[in-house]
Amino acid sequence: MHTRREFLDRTAVLGMAAAAGAIAVEGAPTRLDRLGVGLFTIPTLLERDFAGTMKTLAAIGYKEVETFGPYPWSAQSAQDRWKVVSQSLAFKGSGYFGRTAKEIRGILDGAGLTSPSMHTDLESLRTRLQPMADAAQTLGQRYVVLPSIPPGERENLDGYRRMADELNQIGARAAALGLRLKYHNHGYGFRAIDGVVPFELLVDRSDPAVVALQMDLYWTKAAGADPIAYLERYKGRYKSVHVKDMVKPVRFTGDGGDATQWIALFPYIADAGSGVLDLPGVLAAARRSGVEHFFLERDQTPTPDETLRASYKHLSSLALE
Repeated sequence: MHTRREFLDRTAVLGMAAAAGAIAVEGAPTRLDRLGVGLFTIPTLLERDFAGTMKTLAAIGYKEVETFGPYPWSAQSAQDRWKVVSQSLAFKGSGYFGRTAKEIRGILDGAGLTSPSMHTDLESLRTRLQPMADAAQTLGQRYVVLPSIPPGERENLDGYRRMADELNQIGARAAALGLRLKYHNHGYGFRAIDGVVPFELLVDRSDPAVVALQMDLYWTKAAGADPIAYLERYKGRYKSVHVKDMVKPVRFTGDGGDATQWIALFPYIADAGSGVLDLPGVLAAARRSGVEHFFLERDQTPTPDETLRASYKHLSSLALE
């Protein structure tokens, strides 16, 4: 059993090593040698054979995974919501897929994988931070990611201001437990309101010391925003990227603020390297910006084996300037 002090020391060392690696490669071509997978890409495989799937990921060449909730310790509201949502999905599992955090850690260790990051929900960040930290310590996870802001919390600019202030508070509490909070963008927040871009308001108002960012490349592009411009503007804030490709240029019909608009664009998500996005340019900019982790994500891909193998082959071959 690792002590919390050992956990804090380990995560600090990992963070310094990642930062040092990013600095060392600046200005010289380099490859992404620690590619990861967002597990929402392959939930049906995980439900069928979690341990076997981890071994397959490692055999392909992936080094990291990012989990998605809800988890056994998640807020009851998150678990109840998942029961409803999962009725329309081809799978029911999430989190640890019926296992404990300790069992998942054993599976990851056995496959030679690590999990530096988890996706969770706002209510769990508000009310379940201690059990979240305990689970993260077991799994070796440093980052806890808020993947979306509930619609009622982002109805106007004041909502985004309140959310930024609350993320600062949650981020400070998380830091005291050895964790780092990240905000993951969806497609909303990029359309200006009264001359103010809500996403920029949120980032500018949040404290870089306790709130980091995770870019979802696909949703950023679907919102009509420029990923490279944001990586340059907020250098040092982005710590990870969800890597997706796009079959053809597509945009949200509205502001990207509801699930109906997201679902409408799911068919246009492509395996990395098979679409129209400038992945070499964006990923090189991400490296220069200080991004530490690159997670392949193709939401519930219909061809998981092909997606995993073809995407890894492409991404691992890129020489980033």
